[in-house]
Amino acid sequence: MSQVAAVIGDLRDESEELDELVSGLRPDRWSAPTPAPGWDIARQIAHLTWTDEVALLAATDPDAFAAAVAEAERAPDSFVDRGAEEIAAAHTPQTLLARWREGRKRLAAVLRDAPAGTRIPWYGPPMSVASMATARLMETWAHGQDVADALGAVRAPTVRLRHVARIGVRARDYAYLVRGLTAPGEEFRVELDAPDGTTVAFGPEDAAQRVTGPLLDFCLLVTQRAHRDDLAVRAVGADADQWLGIAQAFAGPPGQGRERREHQEGRAHRGDGA
Repeated sequence: MSQVAAVIGDLRDESEELDELVSGLRPDRWSAPTPAPGWDIARQIAHLTWTDEVALLAATDPDAFAAAVAEAERAPDSFVDRGAEEIAAAHTPQTLLARWREGRKRLAAVLRDAPAGTRIPWYGPPMSVASMATARLMETWAHGQDVADALGAVRAPTVRLRHVARIGVRARDYAYLVRGLTAPGEEFRVELDAPDGTTVAFGPEDAAQRVTGPLLDFCLLVTQRAHRDDLAVRAVGADADQWLGIAQAFAGPPGQGRERREHQEGRAHRGDGA
């Protein structure tokens, strides 16, 4: 199986796992708030729907996508949120679910049939087909975590998380750039314990700066779905330690991240937020 086919298959499986989480919800549960401020479950799914459709546009109609990029540049801080809001407002939970399913199915087919060497335009540099599928998997998993947290569900980690970790590692220098910082000149070694007992590793084995821990915890860190203090990710070296404090696997400005678990519990006990 080719790399492209493998990651598209993993994207399908990741999407289906989230689909199973929301497909049986009562309509009123779609308005349950998630840890992302102002985002309920419907808006999380609407965001994935919007992004899949934009990726499909980029892969099939570069000129139309270029026009969409120009429009986004006029409202860089709001165009993503606006896209999700418009889709969420236009649909009932069932029609939203149907639209998400159709969009991701069409995107997978286009990516699977793309000629070797295809580069897909995006809001940053153009992406390979494998990179686009990997990015969609990362977002699906991360927003799926928001949904799972809203529902109090615990998802079993899978080896698909290696794709999320790869993006987190490759985005290391970007995390420094968006904060106006200079990235270290040398590579780090990252060694992560996967749920199947294997090790997922990146970077030279003899690197002085090192990061270790569970694959799940590293992915929660780089997607900013959990506070670093609540995770078992460890750094050796000052540069690696700094990176773990700013790491992000997503494009755009630094996120707010999550509060420490004890702070979340304290707020809930006081009654001033979920």
